[in-house]
This record gives sequence, C-alpha cells and structure tokens, in this order.
Amino acid sequence: MSTSRSPRTGAQLGREGIVLAGAGAAIALQVAHRSVAAGVQQHSDFTADPLGRLSRTLQYIFAIVLPEAHPARATVTNWVKHAHDPVEGIVDGARYSAADPETQRWVTATLYWTAEQIRWRIWGEQHPDDAEQIYRNYAVLGTALGMPHEYWPQDRSAFQQYWDRQLSALEVTAAARQIMANLFAAQSAPAWLRTGMPLARFLTAGLLPDQIRVQLDLAWDSVDSRREDRLWRVVRKAYPRLPAGIRHAPARVVVGGLRYA
Repeated sequence: MSTSRSPRTGAQLGREGIVLAGAGAAIALQVAHRSVAAGVQQHSDFTADPLGRLSRTLQYIFAIVLPEAHPARATVTNWVKHAHDPVEGIVDGARYSAADPETQRWVTATLYWTAEQIRWRIWGEQHPDDAEQIYRNYAVLGTALGMPHEYWPQDRSAFQQYWDRQLSALEVTAAARQIMANLFAAQSAPAWLRTGMPLARFLTAGLLPDQIRVQLDLAWDSVDSRREDRLWRVVRKAYPRLPAGIRHAPARVVVGGLRYA
C-alpha cells in the first residue's frame, strides 16, 4: 500500500477528497461576510438543496483547477456568472453584489484557506516553493469570474496580512447564524446526509478561527479539542495510504458529470 506525497500544485490538492472535510468551514467563513450572507439568504436555495449547491460548487472548482476538466471551463464559468447576475441588493444600507471583486476575493480566500488547513493536517509542513505554487494556483478561482488578478495578495505573507485584517473586521449576522443552523439541520437532505451532519458540524467547528466559531454559536471546549486532535491523527495516518483511486474518487465523479457545451 503506497503513501501519497504532499500535493505540490493546486490541481493535485484539488483532487484530494479529504479537502471536502473543509466544506462546512469554507461556507461558514463565507457567510460570516455580511454581503455573502445577504446574497445567500435572499437569492439562494442553499439550505433547501445542499447537495445540489455542493455539486455546483465542486463543478466550478474542478473545471477551473483540474487540467482534465478544462474543456468544460468556459461552459461552467458562464453558467456561474449567469447565476450570479441577479445576486445583488442592499443590506443595512450598503449595496452588495456577487460581482463585487472584494466579495469574490473573500470567497476565493476562504476556499484556499480551508484547503490549506486540511492539507496541513494531513501532510504537515511543505517546501515553501510548493506552498507558494498552490497559493498562486488558487487565484484563478476568483479571476475566472472577473476578479482582477491584482486583487489576489502577492504571496502567502501578503495573504496572511489580508486574512487577519478580514477576520478582525467580520461580524457574523443573524442571517449567517440561521444559514449555518439550517445547513446542519439538513431537513431537505437525504437521510444518509443528515446522519453525517453531526460529524460535519464537529469538523467545521474545529477548523474555524475561534472568533468566528463563537459568533456562530458553535459550542467548543477542551474536550472537543482533544477529540479533534485524536481524529486528525488517525486520518493523518490512514488517508495518505489509501489508493489514489479512492482519494480522488469525488473529483473523478464530479468531472465525469460536467457539461462541455
């Protein structure tokens, strides 16, 4: 049984199914942004169809970052832009829009940050050149939708400064708390997905920065921290030893369902 090497590019990291363990944290961080929460609450069927929303998000990510899915890139990008066109309005006197490059940068940043959190938990430290390569690869998730390339921080050091500023400015709204409560309740989801929601909630709470976890009312204590540490130690030993066919199965299934025209 072989042990996988740490991913060295965004495409390699994107194929790893374990990255999906960060999906809940990415969503929580996105809706912690007031404009994103307003857009989701007023324009999305996210909590009514969580599997559909996850599938569409993965289709976009894979079409952008995986070379084998590049033939579908234009098609997928166009329907995402079309879906985002009506997502605009006013919340608390401020205008929001899915086309706002600041919002696109934040959403892209959450996808990179959560993927990196998972990567670090599984493979640990990596060569700085590889880390920068993965970081640069993630910019395209925003630029493909129109975010100017210069909006993406120049390197990981600049990203960390940006990330810290954004976190300190976030203020979780009641809308964001309701979105996450509905997501974890999964009332419209299949029974098998509802069964897995306690684990999804636990993983999400463990990955989130403390201040966001507290604002989202996700209970967490020292016992939870120890449980999380034990869980990731087990996963860190087992996951890299799985055959690539198993680790990459989610990406293969999603890519296989892409439309190319």
